[in-house]
Amino acid sequence: MNTRPSLWVRLPVHVLVWAASLSFVAPFAWMVSTSLKTDGQILASELRLLPEGAPWEWAWTNYLSAWDHAHLAEFYGNSLVVSLTLTVLALTHNALAGFAFARLRFRGRDLAFGLVLSTMMLPAQVSFLFAYLICAWLGYVDNLFGLIVPGLASAFGIFYLRQACLSVPQSLLDAGRIDGFTDFELFWHVVRPSITPALAALAIFTFMGSWNAFFWPLVVIDSTEHFTLPLAVNALASGEYVSSWAVQMAALTIITLPNVAVFLLFSRQFMRGLALTGVKG
Repeated sequence: MNTRPSLWVRLPVHVLVWAASLSFVAPFAWMVSTSLKTDGQILASELRLLPEGAPWEWAWTNYLSAWDHAHLAEFYGNSLVVSLTLTVLALTHNALAGFAFARLRFRGRDLAFGLVLSTMMLPAQVSFLFAYLICAWLGYVDNLFGLIVPGLASAFGIFYLRQACLSVPQSLLDAGRIDGFTDFELFWHVVRPSITPALAALAIFTFMGSWNAFFWPLVVIDSTEHFTLPLAVNALASGEYVSSWAVQMAALTIITLPNVAVFLLFSRQFMRGLALTGVKG
């Protein structure tokens, strides 16, 4: 029996989806197009002296100027170190904790999991005070470690991977225990391959969250040499490094590209991970 919706039902849905997609793409397209103009062309376009969509000469040198004058290499290095390190370590901690809450039996498990979930109801700014005090005690203020350590585990990550671990059939775990697997071997050889899509999805969330984080780096980082890219964007917006609008847009395009690349590379795993965690509660 054909249960596919009729054309008149599907057409409005497709129109809404494409309209929503274009609304997200339009600002990025405007940023890229602006980065390839000169300041004079940007001003002329704003003053309506050029017709909308008029051709212009591609100003690729804006990207070289942005890379050199805005010190993007240094900021890129800081962001890559922080985001990649945090993503790997957070996935490790969240996956092991999620497996423990999902499949291991120990006293106080449900209470501990409830306490973990309760932290999700608190605004992030509330935890920043305690995180800052801990970082100050450890000597991580104005240090890249201060951007990594507070994010080594999260209530959302633990909950998300717990749901993924619950979707693994119990028969596979029983077979592993019969073969003499320890708890860690059971996680590594049986559970981990089964929840790879969920791990990829959480990796995207974690990487993008760390890459785009602004408020916490603003609190814990003081020195310019430790700035991450969002702090560099704030400095660019104030005209600290370059005053040209075209060069600023080129710098912002360079900063945004890793987010786009990560999502495009892992988009399929991302969708599979979202579907996987909804299989079993």
